[in-house]
Amino acid sequence: MVDNRDAAPSGWLSALATSGLAPLAGLAGALHEDRHAVAQEITTSYNSGGNEGRITDVKLQKRLMAGRASVSLLRHCVGSTPASGGP
Repeated sequence: MVDNRDAAPSGWLSALATSGLAPLAGLAGALHEDRHAVAQEITTSYNSGGNEGRITDVKLQKRLMAGRASVSLLRHCVGSTPASGGP
């Protein structure tokens, strides 16, 4: 769908919804509910990726300052690669 910029409904989405796997069925339901927005995103060359990334950064900084960030989130922010060398 994304590679070909083809937003026409396909059979895989309905198969996903009836797969019996709750996470995948939820994804299919969400895509179906927002099908107009999904089609618009797929067929146009404009996107809001830069804005969404900045909003995510701002929310992370807010959580860090409020002390609500988890250890895994802090590791992601600081960097997950261990320090090389060391004593």
